[in-house]
Amino acid sequence: MNEARDIVLISFPFAAGVALAQFCPFPLFHPALAAVAVLMLLTLAGVLRGRVWYGLLFFAIGVLCGEAGSLAGGSFASLGMTGGNGMTGGNGIAAWALERTDALIQGIPFPHGGTNELLRALLTGQRDALSQETVAAFRSAGASHILALSGLHLGIIYLLLSKLLSLLGNGRMMAAVRSILIVAACGFYTLMTGAGPSIVRAQLFISINELMRHSPGRRKDPLSVWCCALILQLTVSPWVIASVGFQLSYLAMLGIFTLFPWLDAFYQKPSRGWSPMKWMWTSMALSISCQAFTAPLVWLRFGTFPRYFLLTNLLALPLTSLLMFSAVACLLLTMVGCSPGWLVWTTDSLAEILQGCLSIIASLN
Repeated sequence: MNEARDIVLISFPFAAGVALAQFCPFPLFHPALAAVAVLMLLTLAGVLRGRVWYGLLFFAIGVLCGEAGSLAGGSFASLGMTGGNGMTGGNGIAAWALERTDALIQGIPFPHGGTNELLRALLTGQRDALSQETVAAFRSAGASHILALSGLHLGIIYLLLSKLLSLLGNGRMMAAVRSILIVAACGFYTLMTGAGPSIVRAQLFISINELMRHSPGRRKDPLSVWCCALILQLTVSPWVIASVGFQLSYLAMLGIFTLFPWLDAFYQKPSRGWSPMKWMWTSMALSISCQAFTAPLVWLRFGTFPRYFLLTNLLALPLTSLLMFSAVACLLLTMVGCSPGWLVWTTDSLAEILQGCLSIIASLN
């Protein structure tokens, strides 16, 4: 049996079953759906022959998970335990860390006051202090995803942690320790920032990739990782399938894993050296891959389409990455009381350049 093919086979029927149970407009038929699913489950358990039966089996399991999620989601909502981003609230160490991080960001003396508010949004997901002009510029330029905590943000945190922890060495034991620390740190950051659907998806990707890194002989297939994360997230939180953030996040990654390699291969990398044209083509291929899979949903839900998404991503994504690297360094040094003035100025300048570029792009609409 081909493991990569099988995980793809079962993930889509499973997601379809969850969606059917969650979006069924006739609540009175939900018990009937669950009964049919149980009957299919019991029947197929003894007669599974071939991959088609596996798909039917996991469709039935998806219906059951969706039904359970409907009940659990309603219970949490009635008890007031679900926060605005879908995560149960609390006053533990994650909440304390969020408050402490927020206070540190606001305490950094950036020359322009808007930089503090922008970094709060980028690093903690809190956008309440952003000006209406800034939010409108990001939205009009097609860069709203930059303000919403997602795989982009956690991916940058992951890269920073990987570079820092590479100092531990490359031995087998140290590699395992490094993976544990990375997964734990990223998991804590996910909880601290509210565990929204998109960032949970990114956390699952990181965890699965780190686990597979220590599985000798197992080939890492991106689409298999996508399918595993989808099944895990819908099993634990089936109601999240109704979230637009969840839908856009998985669609964007599906585009990256399926369409992007094909587009990127059109422009061959030079035999030596760094090629700015190849970098530009790769960035464009990445943007096109994401938009091809997410644009229909965005148009359906919001009735808009970012006309200058290529220009936005070519400018905004590199600037956002540089800004977050600089901001994290500035924040860490501020914690120990030795943040240099040049780093504060650099972070502030990057924030101003990012906002300026997006304002210009937004004015073109």
